Amino acid sequence: MKQTVLYKKELEYFFVEESYGGNQDLFPDVTMRDGGCGAIAACESCIYFARTNDMRNLYPHPIQEISWNEYHEFAYILCPRPNGIDTLELFMEGFGEYLKDMNDTRLQMEGFHGTHTYEEAVRAVKAQIDAACPIPYLMLKHKNEKGPLEDYIWHWFILAGYEETGNDLLVKAVSYGEY
Repeated sequence: MKQTVLYKKELEYFFVEESYGGNQDLFPDVTMRDGGCGAIAACESCIYFARTNDMRNLYPHPIQEISWNEYHEFAYILCPRPNGIDTLELFMEGFGEYLKDMNDTRLQMEGFHGTHTYEEAVRAVKAQIDAACPIPYLMLKHKNEKGPLEDYIWHWFILAGYEETGNDLLVKAVSYGEY
């Protein structure tokens, strides 16, 4: 039974050529294909804020028509660690260092761990998206043994919107790969 959507909010996201956001599977080396999702989440955040908040210093290429070559080049600046970025703290530390290198203090990160209640998470997601801010999201230990994420123990992606129904909050994610 389809539920009635009470409210819907989606960020004005971007395309890399014909792809909604980037695609981790299209990187030429295995490091980015297998462990680059956290670096790509930071890359996508920079592009989003460069396009929507005039933070041009965060992305060194044209912001209207994003090519795969420029996207890949930039993602390697925020390159992954050899084993990926598997904690919120590592992401915040690495992305914070990039922001510091760019002399930009406008973006402030605050961690939101999975220890919160469902209701607290719903409020946090809605507040962030309503404030026109994408959410870098680390999914750990998912329970979907079959399906698009079956090969992943953990994975980073961007939450870029939500739909609120009477009983649930459904999120729109940019997931960086063929799932």
